[in-house]
Amino acid sequence: MTPVSRRDLVALALGLAVASWLVVRAAYGEIPALRWWLPVPVGLLALTEAGAARTLGARLRAQHDRRPLPGSGPVEPLLAARLAVLAQASAYVGAVLAGCWAGVLLHTVPALDRLTAARGDTATAVLGVVLAVALTVAALRLEHVCKLPLDDDDDRPGGVRT
Repeated sequence: MTPVSRRDLVALALGLAVASWLVVRAAYGEIPALRWWLPVPVGLLALTEAGAARTLGARLRAQHDRRPLPGSGPVEPLLAARLAVLAQASAYVGAVLAGCWAGVLLHTVPALDRLTAARGDTATAVLGVVLAVALTVAALRLEHVCKLPLDDDDDRPGGVRT
């Protein structure tokens, strides 16, 4: 597996920011009010992935140093591979959502003084951007942790396998 390209994530977020801004600009009057709790599940996923990165990182370091970690056995390679796939998918989802919420912000921030609904929608969009970026960062951290170091007797080039 190849790592997620940060450049691709930024391009995806920027492209979707423009696209969602165009959609919101055209249909803002027909969209229901954006409630503050809409981006909260993304934040919960970000917390979960950050916790998984922390736990898996500690287990992998203990396994690499050949020291026992209380309450856990060796990390199954398939678990690390599945978490790496989850992390990559979550990084893309975070970039998509960050772009979409940023597009909402591009419309609501300039309209704060003339639209009453824009104030609440702006607060929700700011929370959405922050939590989507948090998901992307947590996912990239989890992906990084899932890189398994080569064994000393393994002669593959590159120094790291995923």
